[in-house]
Amino acid sequence: MGNTNSDEMIELSAREFGGLALESSDEHYGSIHNLLKPDRGNDMGDGWETRRRREPGYDWVILKLGRTGVIKKIEIDTAYFKGNFPHQVSVNAAHLPKDCNKNMAPRSLYWEELLAPQYLQMDKQHFFQDEIKDIGPLSHIRVNIHPDGGLSRVRFFGQMLQP
Repeated sequence: MGNTNSDEMIELSAREFGGLALESSDEHYGSIHNLLKPDRGNDMGDGWETRRRREPGYDWVILKLGRTGVIKKIEIDTAYFKGNFPHQVSVNAAHLPKDCNKNMAPRSLYWEELLAPQYLQMDKQHFFQDEIKDIGPLSHIRVNIHPDGGLSRVRFFGQMLQP
């Protein structure tokens, strides 16, 4: 494994670097691919929203970072989501081989906790730094929304792993 560049912090999840939304528990109202768009959302339809849960559990989305690295800052944006924003968000993550981007849901249940559940507010950009656990370089992220709802954007910032 390589070292991180301690001076530069970039958006590791950016689509311009190859960030991808891979799979989710539900895409009832909006696509998971909207989460990694640049800029803020234009309306609720420009985000990802799940149906209301009638059973126990929570919804989730799995992302492949565009660059492997150490996460130092997380942005969770609930822009335009007022009555249907998630109550809480948590994040699990792992450093995986480049060629394992399919059928990740069962494995993602065992990924390390990067961010313990955090309360969210409606129509707001939320930033987390001090709450992030240092679990080393990461390539894949699982964003959990408790129990359901909508997100406009998610972004993961940090130091890129150098080859």
